[in-house]
Amino acid sequence: MTRTLHLNAFLMNTGHHEASWRLPESDPHAHVDLAHYVRLARTAERGTFDSLFLADGPQLWSNLAQRPAGALEPLTLLTALATATEHIGLIATASTSYNSPYNLARRFASLDIVSGGRAGWNIVTTAGAEAARNFGLDAEPAHAERYARAAEFLDVALKLWDSWEDDAVVADKAAGVWGDDSKIHPPRHRGTYFSVAGALNVPRTPQGYPLLVQAGSSDDGKAFAARYAEAVFTAQQTLAGAQAFYRDLKARTLRAGRDPGHVKVLPGIVPVLGSTEAEARAAERLLEDHIVYDHGVARLESLLQLPAGTLELDGPLPADLPPESAVEGAKSRYTLVVELARRERLTVRELIGRLGGGRGHLTFAGTPEQVADRIETWFTEGAADGFNIMPAVLPSGLEGFVEHVVPVLRRRGLFRTEYGPRRTLRARYGLPRPANQYLTPASV
Repeated sequence: MTRTLHLNAFLMNTGHHEASWRLPESDPHAHVDLAHYVRLARTAERGTFDSLFLADGPQLWSNLAQRPAGALEPLTLLTALATATEHIGLIATASTSYNSPYNLARRFASLDIVSGGRAGWNIVTTAGAEAARNFGLDAEPAHAERYARAAEFLDVALKLWDSWEDDAVVADKAAGVWGDDSKIHPPRHRGTYFSVAGALNVPRTPQGYPLLVQAGSSDDGKAFAARYAEAVFTAQQTLAGAQAFYRDLKARTLRAGRDPGHVKVLPGIVPVLGSTEAEARAAERLLEDHIVYDHGVARLESLLQLPAGTLELDGPLPADLPPESAVEGAKSRYTLVVELARRERLTVRELIGRLGGGRGHLTFAGTPEQVADRIETWFTEGAADGFNIMPAVLPSGLEGFVEHVVPVLRRRGLFRTEYGPRRTLRARYGLPRPANQYLTPASV
């Protein structure tokens, strides 16, 4: 069976490059403009993308001077986008550290029903003291504890989504029977982090439950993904590194008793397009010329957990940085950034320029054919099942990708030309609708 390339559009206000909002074409207020997101969603759907994705966090990102800050709550925004689109999947980020299973399971079930089976959940544990302090904590929980809570959260959410059998609604007007109580299964869960007694107050959804997405690449994150995830967003800088991650995650999934083909690996790529390579490089330089380096230094010191004023803009990273094991925040991103700086011997200024477009994701400036070459190489050489497309500037970057790169991928037989009959998000990712855990095989 021929493998199908998967494309997800990662939408971030005016674009992923931190200076994108400063370009003449950009609207500095786009981050709260529904029409902007409707335009992007319809563009991605025109390109037959599998899905679109919204990041989120329960804190104010960055300082207000750096770039558009604040964001519409993603499940609310995606519900609106569900009414403006027909096919594309709708993936929202939500934290297991700062939500409760019942309310969040209900919100995702509602989105799945409203969208006709197109909902996905990007599961995050949320690093950072800023978010913790918004929920009455003095500091973020330890990395391992966040993942332990996340695992129990997922177990409870799955019980809730399965708490209605598919045929629980009888709707027998003549008999006066609307539903069958014997087909309701309250979780009656009591665990370390959660106690949830009753069944969900939303019926089982078109997909059974949303597509489960995960984005952590630490050991804890990969163990969690192997157990639960159906798609994995990852940041990788090299083909060899991406291949190693791909092999490791697929092997972990198999050891967890799951089909490795049911976990799709989607590295992020920030394409900067031009009709020639020189034109693409010029567009990349224009963005870099608009970076405010004071912001970049502060952000990098925060990621590396260094005191303010430690980094010298035209010097290298300090030689005595702590190992990943000593970091409680975003472990895998910490390691990626440090290894990138060491491997390519970058100064702090150069490193900030490299991170400005994708915060550690692969950035690539080139012609549509060159971008398609890179995608095809990673896809065919065991590094990816698809890609998280992260346009540096929006909406032009997404429009350029759809108009110029997607046709190249189609001509090469790598990507669909139309959506076809599969309507749910998990079907489009080649995944089965999950059986209800409360039913025995004989009763299914």
